[in-house]
Amino acid sequence: MFEIKQLNPEKYRQQTRRSTLIIALLFVLLGMLLSTGAVSLFGEPGGDNFRWNLGGIIAGLLLTVALVRFKFWQQPWMAPAVYGWQLKRRLMSITNVMHHVTVGVGVAAQDPSAMKLLRFYHLGLTQMHHLDGNSSALSQMITEINRHKESMAALGMDTEQSQLDPAWLETVKKANAAR
Repeated sequence: MFEIKQLNPEKYRQQTRRSTLIIALLFVLLGMLLSTGAVSLFGEPGGDNFRWNLGGIIAGLLLTVALVRFKFWQQPWMAPAVYGWQLKRRLMSITNVMHHVTVGVGVAAQDPSAMKLLRFYHLGLTQMHHLDGNSSALSQMITEINRHKESMAALGMDTEQSQLDPAWLETVKKANAAR
């Protein structure tokens, strides 16, 4: 179950910039080393070594991806970037079924799972805009967010949906598939 964490936007941006810079430098270093090594081992002096350079860069990219995914992903210095990636993935999973959430037997019919799912989406989107420093896009949604929060409160539902229950997604999908 994914939970929205309270993070300082300035610190988040600083930490994600640092981890991005580390990974970019690692890729450049690996790409250069591997392409130079490939040309030295397999290339022809004065010949066309484009394929060896390209092969080294691709190998550097693959090695960088493997290091990030299997070694760096669990490191504390990567935690903010991993959290941001996971939050965006959860928001995208909701976006992919948003037509089921908002119409039919979803929020329009006051389905509790759809209402909670939309509230989590609003809270997650609000946090992502704050973390990314994108308040202008958020200001366009404030009316819709507040209206939905008021609807939930009027129904006596908890408006603090900081955890995403995967069952909500399944319930919304199944309810609309049965229609």
